[in-house]
Amino acid sequence: MLNPAIASITLRAALGRRRALLYAIPSLILVGVSAILRLTSPSDPSWPAYILGTFGFSVVLPLTALIIGTSVLGAEVDDGSVIHVLATPVPRRVIVTTKFVVAAVATMVFAAVPELLAGLIAGQTRLALGLFAGALAAAVVYNALFVSLSTATSRALVAGLTYVVLWEGVLANVVGGARILSVSHYGLAVAGAIAPGHALRPGVGLVAACVLGAVITAGTLAAAVRRLGSFTLRGETA
Repeated sequence: MLNPAIASITLRAALGRRRALLYAIPSLILVGVSAILRLTSPSDPSWPAYILGTFGFSVVLPLTALIIGTSVLGAEVDDGSVIHVLATPVPRRVIVTTKFVVAAVATMVFAAVPELLAGLIAGQTRLALGLFAGALAAAVVYNALFVSLSTATSRALVAGLTYVVLWEGVLANVVGGARILSVSHYGLAVAGAIAPGHALRPGVGLVAACVLGAVITAGTLAAAVRRLGSFTLRGETA
């Protein structure tokens, strides 16, 4: 269940003050690189899966989700304005769910759609559709994780950036065992199921990716609701 008023306020705050341009920069780079490589290496079949899969899912998608996911609720927690929301009769679970949905949809617009466009520019429609579906799925899990993180620490952006760089960017692409807990590889599993044979190399199977993704999403959102419930109307934690 969503609250339209909270969704409207969150959307305006998330996309205001030139923030939309900040969200769009990584995706514009991804699309631009794809266009350049299509012109310079039109006969090379390997670069789309590497650029759009590895770079797109390990860097562009998680960074976009991190910036958006930690801002929709974290900013209000940090400056204390969250007490105005908590003072309303809206249940905590509705507040968290609304913020999460807004963040997830915004991430889909600024990261999943560019994956689709970049794949189409690369001239591989099936791969583009697979990456789009995988990015949609990963956007959901990433935002649940980052929204929850923003309620747990005032340094959510730093903690999230550490996770994105070290785990998703390095370990998940180097250490095979780390991929079972990698959201980017959950997305790649979905993409690989739709576009097999494109060298996406997900580290987990589709079923495992769906189950683990669902567990992480539900678990982190439940933790966020519980954490938000510990706030008093003075903006302090109990």
